[in-house]
Amino acid sequence: MPEVTLNHREKAHALLKADADKILRLIEVQIENLTMPQCPVYEDVLDTQMFGLSREIDFAVRLNLISEDEGKALLENLEKKLNILHEASQKSV
Repeated sequence: MPEVTLNHREKAHALLKADADKILRLIEVQIENLTMPQCPVYEDVLDTQMFGLSREIDFAVRLNLISEDEGKALLENLEKKLNILHEASQKSV
């Protein structure tokens, strides 16, 4: 695999991971400071952000910058972290 292609793949993966981390931080802040997970605003933000990330991942997969498995793993990892965060917020209520 050419070095340029490898560099693009690594960069794509890093950017997608950074976007997933931003979503997690956004939801953490929202839970801690603004709204409860049952709030429609919380759900809308989460749904919109997750949809946007899934579209980014789909685009990167279509460009062959990441594999479909890598994309699924990124989403699954974020979903697991969000579930843990949601459960923790429910226990503190």
